[in-house]
This record gives sequence, structure tokens and C-alpha cells, in this order.
Amino acid sequence: MSAFDETIWLAVLFLIVAALYAAVGQAGASGYLAAMGMFGLAPTVMKPTALALNLLVAGIGTFQFWRSGLFSWRTFYPFAVLGFPFSLPGGSVQLPGHIYYPVVGIILILSGIQMIRSALTKRIAVEAAEAPPFLPALLTGAVIGFVSGTTGTGGGIFLAPIILAMNWVSRRRTAAVTAAYNLLNSAAALAGAYASIKSIPSALPLWLVAVGLGGVAGSLVGSRYLSDRSLRFILAAVLLVSGTKLLLI
Repeated sequence: MSAFDETIWLAVLFLIVAALYAAVGQAGASGYLAAMGMFGLAPTVMKPTALALNLLVAGIGTFQFWRSGLFSWRTFYPFAVLGFPFSLPGGSVQLPGHIYYPVVGIILILSGIQMIRSALTKRIAVEAAEAPPFLPALLTGAVIGFVSGTTGTGGGIFLAPIILAMNWVSRRRTAAVTAAYNLLNSAAALAGAYASIKSIPSALPLWLVAVGLGGVAGSLVGSRYLSDRSLRFILAAVLLVSGTKLLLI
């Protein structure tokens, strides 16, 4: 496959991933990593590219949640206080390929399992607290921030299941919290990785346009055609297959 064909196929995959993830309140970093892993891109390219794409889609989602009145600083800041500073050193860590591929592969598989669990979990009408408990949220934000910065994932894919499982924030506001967390941590990790970025893919502008279109479409109309549960099963399948592939590299 030529470099041009690879660029176009990745643009198509990124658009689809962004639309699917945006429909369930995520920015898609793990999906972008999965797509790039399928084409065997180098870790030095995968990480900053995933963070840049994630940053754009998370920004779109955060703006729309803020405009709809679902975003609240009170529910968000406990996760961000340490999430942001821990993402900075995480972003500066550049793992060698023989470590990066299996680590990201395991994260993708865990993300897929979490997607399946969230799809199978029955929604229980329990009133969530108005704000998460400060100390647990602080520690959760820090750990996820460092891991997401190191691997190039935004962190929302891990944060959302924890918030929902602990019933810290209502389901609708959880999507707003994770979108903003993805935005903040992706920016921090990208800043931390800046010194180690040797080159930016020439196709990045095209890929940014693709995820931008996908993010807008997904957040506006994606969930109208497929149920939230169906979307999560589809994403889980992609993550599991891609994660397994990375483990076999």
C-alpha cells in the first residue's frame, strides 16, 4: 500500500472513530491508536498524533457540553487538579517500540472490556452526588493523567467507567467531565511530549479535518441512528482486535 493510500485510509478510519466515540461522550484517542497500530506506524508518530486528534475532538465535545449547560467546574476540577500536572511528565516519557506496543495493546484490550461492561450494565436510577469526593477524585485524576500522558490516550476512556461505577457524577454530566478531562490532559501530554517529537506527519492537517467532521457529526447525530449500547459493542470489537494485534507485533 502506498503512503498516499495509507493516509486516505487512516483519514477515513479516524473520521469513523471520532464519530463513534463522540456519540458516547469520548474523544477517541484509544481508537486512533488502534487505527495507527493496524498500519504499523512508529510509536514516535502514534503518540503525538493521537493526542493532537484527541485534543480537537475533546474541544468540540467540551464546547457542546458547556453550551448545553451540562459542564460544571464543581464536578470537573477535582479530577483536573492533579490530572493536568501528572499528564505533563507522562507526555515526556517516550517508551521504546518493544514496550510501547504491548503497553498500548493491553490498554486497548482493557478499554474494550470496559466498553463491553458498560454496554452490559443495566442503568439504575440512583441519584448521583452533586460533586465527586475531593480526595478520591484527586488521586484518580493523577493516576489516569500519568498513564494517559505516557501512552497517548486522553484518559476519559478510563475515567468515565470509574465515575459511573462509584456514582460520583450523574451519567449525563459524566460525559461532560470526561470530555473536558480529555481536552486538558491531551493538551498537557502534548506539551510534555513536545521536546521528544522528532517530526509531525505531513498528513496531520487532513486527519484533523477528518476527526473534526467526525466529532461534530457524532456528537450531534451519531447516537440517533444507533443505540448507545450498540455503539459501545462496536467500539469494543475494534479495540479488542487492535489491542490483540499490537500484542502480536
